[in-house]
Amino acid sequence: MLPLPALLALTTTVFLGCLTEVLPAGLLLGMSAELGVSPSATGQLVTVYAVTTALTAIPLTGATLRVPRKRLLLALITGFLITNLVIAVSSSYPLILATRMVSGALTGVMWSLIAGYAMRLAPPGLTGRALAVAMSGTPIGFALGVPAGTALGELADWRWAFAAMALITVPLLAWVLVAVPAVPADPAGTTRPLAASRLPGMRPVLATVALFSLGHNVAYTYIGPVLAGLDAATLPAAALLVFGCAAVGGLVAVGSALDGRPRAVLLTCTAVTATAIVLLGVSDGVHGLVLAAAGLWGLGFGGAPTAFQAVTALLAGPTADSAQSLTIAAWNGAVAGGALIGGLLLPLGTGLLPWCAALIVLSPLLFSRRVVLSAPADRCRTRR
Repeated sequence: MLPLPALLALTTTVFLGCLTEVLPAGLLLGMSAELGVSPSATGQLVTVYAVTTALTAIPLTGATLRVPRKRLLLALITGFLITNLVIAVSSSYPLILATRMVSGALTGVMWSLIAGYAMRLAPPGLTGRALAVAMSGTPIGFALGVPAGTALGELADWRWAFAAMALITVPLLAWVLVAVPAVPADPAGTTRPLAASRLPGMRPVLATVALFSLGHNVAYTYIGPVLAGLDAATLPAAALLVFGCAAVGGLVAVGSALDGRPRAVLLTCTAVTATAIVLLGVSDGVHGLVLAAAGLWGLGFGGAPTAFQAVTALLAGPTADSAQSLTIAAWNGAVAGGALIGGLLLPLGTGLLPWCAALIVLSPLLFSRRVVLSAPADRCRTRR
């Protein structure tokens, strides 16, 4: 039986990390106006966050392998409390940018920690389900957190959205203290992250992760300007809500199919996401088509992060903790690249973004046959 109180605390931590990372995309126009910078410059709040996560995930994960897992989890949550509170009260774009860098470093360690923690808490044979429960914080963040934060920013002020995230961490700290069992640090001599990259099949998976994330974020980071360019400027909150709700459905679908057909899951996520972005590009601002595209996009995207982490754990076996940092670095490096490419394309016209994004998302299909997944599912279980 799954230890749901502990796993749901991890879910909430993932929810908080997801929301902290992507919320500026839904608040782009309001933050730009108040901070006195362009939408492209505000978009770089996502870029610098993701760059920091990508650059620090591997070394910080390696440096913290011997730290007791619960102590590290509490420290990360406290860090989110401080950084989101600083952003909520600051009027300085440089200070907010620097604070986002700190948040990005915290997030890189968090993603690597949560996957291994969830699998260690699970009984034999249920590690995949435990990972799906913990990682469900990502689609829930898209389904509820981002739309709620965007709506709060539109109704009141973007600062309240960051203040709300800071407030979430207070009961979360108490929850983790009470409900999450302590897990020992990894033993000395465990495989370091860069060594895990040489495992069979790992590099094609990392390339798939990077390209999927890159294409997704070319369009998603600038969803506000993209919808405005389609004469659908009133739809960001509704589109993000539809996206997030569909993402929950995508996670459920992935959870039911991943154990039996992992390669098919990866290809389906890629194809559905690209199709949705193309539909957005040809929607011509028709509200029904925009919302349908958002729903299809969420369906394809929703299970992708969990699938990538599960496949990484499947390939890595007992070195899963270290290998997860590679997936996080690839994903977030691509988040930064997507935000950067989108920012460069934005002055040329918002209509370019969906087409470029779809082409990038589809590119992993060219080498999908190299994704070799032959390990048994329970290899992903790490030692307690």
